[in-house]
Amino acid sequence: MSISDDSRAAVGEGAGGDHAAAARAAADARPGDGPPAQRPPLERPRACIVSGVSAGLAAHLGLPLGLVRALFVGTSFLWGAGALLYAWLWVFTPWADAGEGEDAPTRRAPVAWILTGVACASMLVTLAGVALFGANGVVFGPLTPWVQGVFVTTGLAAAAGVWATLVDRRDVARGPRHETTVRIAVTAVLAILLIAQLASLQSTGAAGFLLAFVPIVGLALVYSSTLIGKWRELTGERVRRIREEQRAEMAAHLHDSVLQTLALIQNRAGASTEVARIARAQERELRAWLYDGDAPADSDLPTDLRDYAAALELDYPVRIDVVSAGLPAERASGEVAAASREAMLNAARHAGGEVSVYIEGNAAAVDVYVRDRGPGFDLDAVPADRLGIRESIVGRMRRAGGTATVRRGASGGTEVHLRFATDANGAEGRRG
Repeated sequence: MSISDDSRAAVGEGAGGDHAAAARAAADARPGDGPPAQRPPLERPRACIVSGVSAGLAAHLGLPLGLVRALFVGTSFLWGAGALLYAWLWVFTPWADAGEGEDAPTRRAPVAWILTGVACASMLVTLAGVALFGANGVVFGPLTPWVQGVFVTTGLAAAAGVWATLVDRRDVARGPRHETTVRIAVTAVLAILLIAQLASLQSTGAAGFLLAFVPIVGLALVYSSTLIGKWRELTGERVRRIREEQRAEMAAHLHDSVLQTLALIQNRAGASTEVARIARAQERELRAWLYDGDAPADSDLPTDLRDYAAALELDYPVRIDVVSAGLPAERASGEVAAASREAMLNAARHAGGEVSVYIEGNAAAVDVYVRDRGPGFDLDAVPADRLGIRESIVGRMRRAGGTATVRRGASGGTEVHLRFATDANGAEGRRG
């Protein structure tokens, strides 16, 4: 073999190796070999047009939304298969989890008004059929137009009223006023249909008399949906009452057992020991769970200071009692809360032992007293470079439009008094 033949063979082997490596890389990169892609869960979005079934199914299958809707419509002509599947998914597919600020689902399409409008059109056609039959006795097919129209109009009107009560009432975009308006409209439609039936009894005979009961049944369906809503409210109220009774029984049992044990541990161990601090924290958490209910943790000033006191008791050998009188309007995010926390931190860090926090508030002002039983000090004797009290407490309250005083207690210790007026002179806007 010549040198050129050897070179061509080597080149061929190199090219073949490159092709083999590329084939192996392509095989490794095939989608079937990797982990399967996670599909989003099958759930209906809370902001939808009617029910959110098509949007949820399209997101779950990864298909275009228009294609899913077209499939539902197309298969509905196959003995109603698409409509049955849609209804089945509507019943058994859950709503998506509510995000921040979301509550009940909302629908963009005014379904109740659409049904009411179609019911009005059907009523006009039915009235024309009644008049035509009464004048000429004309019969088209096995059923006259007025017989068909009575059933169609009644069904549409009843569906509109039931939808407005059971579905739209919980929609924040519509509500009870929308329900009342729709109910009045469908009642008028069914009442006109009933009057027309009764007025034509001479020409329609016994058939007209029997058909007059159809609008009456429709009216019963419209107003029976209100009873269903009331039944739901009564059921929810009953469940809440049962939960409150169980919570009260549990609170009484825990108060007589666990809370008494925690209080005994604190009294025997002393306020400055680690065991007493842990027992105190557990007692505070248990009392908050039993008696505070579902109140937000940072909704107001007393709740915020109680939570902060619990955190300080875990870090310092201190016991802090927070007592509130009245209804202070100050929120947890205000300057009074920040200054109060700083005063409590200073008392826990430098005094220890027992600290009392008293909050007194009304619509005009809020006062916070933080008292400790430490050695006490004079504010004027604190070095000028120590800015914790001067700026974080006194200066903060002065900038917010309030006042702060620091003085020795009558029986030792230190008392910090914070006062903030909540009148209409602009103080409310200076809190932030």
